[in-house]
Amino acid sequence: MLKRYLTILTFGMLAGSCGTRETADHHGNRIDSIAREYVRLGLSIGQFDGDFVDAYYGPDSLRPAKTDTSQFPKDAFLQRTISLKKALAASVTSTQNETLIHRAAWLTAQLTAFERRIHLVSGTFVPFDAESKDLFDAVAPVYDEQHFQDLIAKLDRLLPGQGPIPARYQKLANQFLIPAGKIDTVFRTAIAEARKRTLAHYTLPPGEDFKLEYVRDKPWSGYNWYKGDYKSVIQINVSQPIYIERAIDLACHEGYPGHHVYNALLEKNLYRDRGWPEISLYPLFSPQSLIAEGSANYGISMAFPGNEQREFCKNVLIPLAGLDTTMANTYFEALAVRSALNYARNEVARGLLDRGMSEQEAKRWLTDYCLLPEKGALDYLRFIRKYRSYVINYNYGQDLIRKYIEAQGGTAVAPDKRWKLFETLLSNENKASDLFAP
Repeated sequence: MLKRYLTILTFGMLAGSCGTRETADHHGNRIDSIAREYVRLGLSIGQFDGDFVDAYYGPDSLRPAKTDTSQFPKDAFLQRTISLKKALAASVTSTQNETLIHRAAWLTAQLTAFERRIHLVSGTFVPFDAESKDLFDAVAPVYDEQHFQDLIAKLDRLLPGQGPIPARYQKLANQFLIPAGKIDTVFRTAIAEARKRTLAHYTLPPGEDFKLEYVRDKPWSGYNWYKGDYKSVIQINVSQPIYIERAIDLACHEGYPGHHVYNALLEKNLYRDRGWPEISLYPLFSPQSLIAEGSANYGISMAFPGNEQREFCKNVLIPLAGLDTTMANTYFEALAVRSALNYARNEVARGLLDRGMSEQEAKRWLTDYCLLPEKGALDYLRFIRKYRSYVINYNYGQDLIRKYIEAQGGTAVAPDKRWKLFETLLSNENKASDLFAP
């Protein structure tokens, strides 16, 4: 009798297990189907909005047919977006599978960004913070002018000479301007070092690689164009002055362990290994970008923690560029203060887009507080006009990533744990509200 009972119990457990798997498979297949429609929608929007799709490496079968792009079909796109969000909500109403629930929430946030971008392209605007919340799942803190004046006062005590801070900072920075004929050598050396340091902790997919190109007349200093199959094109804008620290900044941010590694890990772990269609599409104006930009900036201190960036520049890159190392320590101390001043860029964008700040006042903030030369200020104004609230992803995104990693125990005294936490972050679908409660 006992043997018969155990047999029945075992059969019941197996049947229940099979039923659970079948239910999970059903929900997973449903989300896969919605995800394919999400990709089709994103690619369709990209036909009308040239900045919308940053990367796509999925099947051609999901690409829309060529269409007349003279009229933006706002209402049709919004209807498709809302329908997909409703389908996602319905797809997880009867499942307890945390992976499926998390995946549906991530896709829903991405689609909320689709909605906001559709309105933006159509000329419908909301306040800066509401825009960034919809697009990037985050609202950056607001700082008044006194905050930046206090930081500038620190530079006043640090910089040699007397007179206006921007001119004194620029005079110091010019000592570390990479000569045009040395840019390629310096960048390739910096990228090789960043890659070596990353590979000491991560095993990247076989065949991962990048192509380095130099371009001109862009509103950004560097860009990673991810091509799929673990390949990237990294472009450096040589129309802007390039200072020695930027070689490491861009090597890490665009390459290792930044955008190139992030995209390769997502492709390998989620698209190739798990077959999630949505990962093949990277919509630029979406919560994915806050994680991408924030982790790419945080990746600089991952690869070069503490004073290691300064020391590598002093010992390798500055001599390689044929520059004098005498004022290097002072320069890197000034750079640390300047990094904290980066939030002024957000206030300029808020002011221009939200609060009626004049272009003249915006240029003053960019030169006085962001310490940009005139061309740099003009280029950044171009960046704001084109990318709008995207600016928060660099500074606030970096701070969110840093706080998250450190809160999990990934501190400088536990580098192995920090690298592991960072890898997990880069290998999964995450958004700002997943890292910290609103």
